[in-house]
Amino acid sequence: MSDQSSETKQSVNFKTLLFFFIPLGFSASLVTISHVIINSTLARAPNPAVVIASYSIAMSLFGIMERCAVILRQTCSTLVRDQISYRLMRNVTVYVLTAILFLSLVIAYSPIGRSFFSILLGVSDEMLQPTIEAYRVLMFVTIFSGIRCLYQGVIISNLKTKWLTIGMMVRLAFMSFIAWIVLANDWVNHGYVGAYIFLAGMAVEALVSSLEGRIIVKELPPKKEKHPIFQQSQIFRFYNPLLIASLIAVSIPPTINAVLGWSTKAEIAIASFAVAISVVHLLNSITSYIHQIVINFYKKDKKQVLHFTIIVSLLPSILLTVLSYTPIGTWGLENIIGVSDELLDQSILTLRFFVIFTLCFPWVDFCNGILMIRSQTKVMSFSQIGNVIATVAALLILIYTVPNGGGFIGALAQSIGFLMELIILLYFLNMKGKNAAISLWLKNNIRRGYRMIKG
Repeated sequence: MSDQSSETKQSVNFKTLLFFFIPLGFSASLVTISHVIINSTLARAPNPAVVIASYSIAMSLFGIMERCAVILRQTCSTLVRDQISYRLMRNVTVYVLTAILFLSLVIAYSPIGRSFFSILLGVSDEMLQPTIEAYRVLMFVTIFSGIRCLYQGVIISNLKTKWLTIGMMVRLAFMSFIAWIVLANDWVNHGYVGAYIFLAGMAVEALVSSLEGRIIVKELPPKKEKHPIFQQSQIFRFYNPLLIASLIAVSIPPTINAVLGWSTKAEIAIASFAVAISVVHLLNSITSYIHQIVINFYKKDKKQVLHFTIIVSLLPSILLTVLSYTPIGTWGLENIIGVSDELLDQSILTLRFFVIFTLCFPWVDFCNGILMIRSQTKVMSFSQIGNVIATVAALLILIYTVPNGGGFIGALAQSIGFLMELIILLYFLNMKGKNAAISLWLKNNIRRGYRMIKG
């Protein structure tokens, strides 16, 4: 598919883009509240350190598995336009989720999993069994997440994004209710309690998404004219590079934490980076669906989509600048998050070096959206590799030259990595534009020469 497809060009007003985008950004921001509900519940356990740690370690593996499911949303919203493409997408979803479940069962119930957690993640003997038990619940969260993403892709492509916010709010309400029951009965004694709360919330959100998604699917045309998706292999050709890119991206956070562990004050460095990145993720969640704006509106009105992205992309950077250079940020970190003294100072410094990251993030998502509508998702693997190489190189240089730099080392390295990723994406997109211009020039000159010969 090309972004120069035969879709009817039409103007899209700013209000339409805003009404489409606000529910997406709002639902992405609400995701953070899910984890607040779980962590605040587990914090009331008799031994909260062990309970939270076992849940958090299991969540690190869950995060890898869920990435394989989450990208079904982008795949579906880009490729599903009729009954045929939906059925193909549904089959791919079944294959992907079956593979994830099989791999998860192997990890959860075989010595492979015990080796993975104890050797690769360094889990102690005391923590090993609680971590595995928590993961045995979380692996089913991935399945419901995949089902949710399939139908959310249909919902997004049909511009009914309010249902994402509705689903998220129902999920949060149900999770809060379950957490209240757990606390009222004093059942918080294990990390898997948090996993069960998460599972209940995800199952409810998947139910809301599937109920609305199925209604939309019934209204899709049997076969949309000129829609090029008619084989399952086409969906896998789109999905597989996204999967590879996502798995490459997973390596960045643990690498940063590992290198920060070499710094002079490792605990302060890792903690300040963790505090700062949590704030940055909350701010960036506002723009994490820019690619959906591109997928659904870029072909109709490129200029308006570009203007909208310029405006929205500045919001996280402006907010982060205010937080990191004014007393507002100091007050928030001290009174809301609860950091103080040296950790507070280091967290503020780390936030300042994330400004570059927040400037690049929306435009990386914008470029990825263009690659999706062009079915050039393979490029995203190259850009992610560039990100990882640049991040690791920056980490090693900074930890050698500024060993007492603290969390800002991770922030600056990750910012450099995202800047490199953006440069690579712009290069590939610009090359396509040059190739198109050369092709048009050749066609025009061939036609001109033919007319001269004929005349």
